[in-house]
Amino acid sequence: MTPSSGESRTERETFSPGTEVVERRTPGTASGCWLAKSTLLLRNVYRSIESILLKIAEADIRKAPVIRDDSGPDQRLRFSLPTTRTRRLNRLGPTQCNYSLVPRHIDTFLEDTIEKMNVGEWLDRYFHDTLKPLDRNKQADIKYKSLPKDTLSGFTETGRENIRIPVLKQQSYTGRKPVIPSSLADTPCVNLGAAELLEMLNTVLGMSYNLENTSLSTLLEDYITKDYDFGTVYGHLRPFWYDSLSDIENKLRTREAKDLEMRRDVLVNNRIINSWLRPRRVWDLYSNRVVPWWVARQFPHPISHAWMDEHDRVDVLTPINGREWPVPIPKDANLDLIRIEMLNLGAEYAWLDVLCLRQVGGRSEDLRTEEWKVDVPTIGSAYDQGVCGVVCYFSGLGRPLNLKACDFESDRSWFRRAWTLQEITGSDDPIIGGETGGDGVVEEVIRARIQKQLSLSQDIGVSVVEALSAMQKRVSTNLVDRIAGLTYLMLTDGIPAYYEAQTEEDAWTAMVAVMEAGLQAQLFFWYPEPGSGSKVWRPSWTQVMNEALPLHDGQQWFASVDRMEEMDADYFYGLRIDSAHVRGLAEPSPEGRPRQGELIVKDGSGSQHIFEIIAEHQYPIPEDLYVLLGSNPFWSSPIVGPQYCVVGTRHPPEQLFKKLSVFEIRGTEEVRRLHDLGFSGTNETFLA
Repeated sequence: MTPSSGESRTERETFSPGTEVVERRTPGTASGCWLAKSTLLLRNVYRSIESILLKIAEADIRKAPVIRDDSGPDQRLRFSLPTTRTRRLNRLGPTQCNYSLVPRHIDTFLEDTIEKMNVGEWLDRYFHDTLKPLDRNKQADIKYKSLPKDTLSGFTETGRENIRIPVLKQQSYTGRKPVIPSSLADTPCVNLGAAELLEMLNTVLGMSYNLENTSLSTLLEDYITKDYDFGTVYGHLRPFWYDSLSDIENKLRTREAKDLEMRRDVLVNNRIINSWLRPRRVWDLYSNRVVPWWVARQFPHPISHAWMDEHDRVDVLTPINGREWPVPIPKDANLDLIRIEMLNLGAEYAWLDVLCLRQVGGRSEDLRTEEWKVDVPTIGSAYDQGVCGVVCYFSGLGRPLNLKACDFESDRSWFRRAWTLQEITGSDDPIIGGETGGDGVVEEVIRARIQKQLSLSQDIGVSVVEALSAMQKRVSTNLVDRIAGLTYLMLTDGIPAYYEAQTEEDAWTAMVAVMEAGLQAQLFFWYPEPGSGSKVWRPSWTQVMNEALPLHDGQQWFASVDRMEEMDADYFYGLRIDSAHVRGLAEPSPEGRPRQGELIVKDGSGSQHIFEIIAEHQYPIPEDLYVLLGSNPFWSSPIVGPQYCVVGTRHPPEQLFKKLSVFEIRGTEEVRRLHDLGFSGTNETFLA
């Protein structure tokens, strides 16, 4: 909501014990601007150390790891892509840093103090004992090597001896890892009793515990009372079996309680304050059961797939997820075969949305809305760890790879779904699932096209325009999913909670509010029209999804649009010229080519200076006097970039800047000439 001059909203807030109680007012009146001015004055101080921070950032970027293709001897199709955040830092390069990337957390400390403290407290409380993946149990790895080899057959697991299994890695798995067959996993513990249950666990894992361990025996009796099957018990206990089990009952209860607190505390004012949140559940492939993150504490291998049409899939109730909700899968797919393929790919844990993310129609449907607030917008975290390669099923979940050229354009194509955009850009080593090994099944031209499409996703960098342009070509069942699917591409400071019934414009507004300041500036300086939604300074969701977006040459971090949450105000900090005459851009070019015009400004002595300006777009800018806001062309000094300009008007009494359009001043000499006139000072301008 735009600040109003007719009223002055006042908030009294105590920042910490013993500190002075301060009043915060909305900008717009002389009495209401003092906090905003104080905040901006402090920001000027912090910008004085920008050069030091940039050098630190550049050093960190140079240390970013180079990821190599270690595809190995097997025949699966793999591509080595750097993880999203590492790749974007690398693309910035040593001379393409700006305070809006690294120092923002210092730069905006005052209005974000309470929220940033919450983030710090959240990490302090949960990172090491809840959030951080545990180191692999070396004792377990040693013990596994001594276990006998065992084989899982796809025919036995599906219970269909005559079934055709075209995917090679789904036919069988052989190894020493303690992988149990589904028939054993499905065994009810109530039929076993505590002694036999313990004996089976010892047999599978090669140990010799007894019921004299009070904590363990009590826990097993509790599992029997809860009517767990063997797979569920095995999935919960295997990660701890080679450690001391003397306090296993207390350890599990403590972990569960801490995980519940972590997921509750991460949501503050309808915003997820940290994107590092781990998936709520993972698929334990050894037990063939879905288990909570607090049990596994290991990065899962994420599975990426596009949902098929409703008439081509079936909802199955499966013990894998405890029959908590119907699992939608293709009619010709089988979860047990997918499990075998994942085991052959070396996975212990996997993340599959239909199994690990609560779906519609379960017996606890009332929990779904609450879980989705956090779980849906953080889906990208499962794919953005850079540890386990994403397994991609391009022909449908678990189905054999069999693509035709027309499949790439289908609304159900993996390459056109909204969610898969962030799933692949966060992967360092995507793996193609469903390989059949047949020479003619997937022609080389199709493979080349797959690689090209994956590379296009890899090329999405730190430009909001690139991400939005890519999303324009994609579709989703729920319209707001296209916005949620951008979360891990936007380098956001937080993540808006997910609301299925939310309008697209409201979801977009929430997304922009948490974007990095440099990305917000791209919307401000590059989009050539005033916004048609709740904000004039940036485009609406309808505009960015339905209109051609401007292309730019890689200039990324050149300005900053910031936000004061408690005042519901957006502002620009930088060059402002209060009287700028623009002419020559009132009419569009008949050929649709870039247009040339003139900018006329007066210096302190009243002398006029004329500059050539370029508009890459066709939006009319009538000849008139305007207020001009400008980017910082010297951000990558000594290189001088283009001078991006936004023109508009300021309206009393609040003096909010109302954007009209944009243009550029090109050429080093022209840009320097403008700034030599004394217009290089910085001002804070609140935006309509």
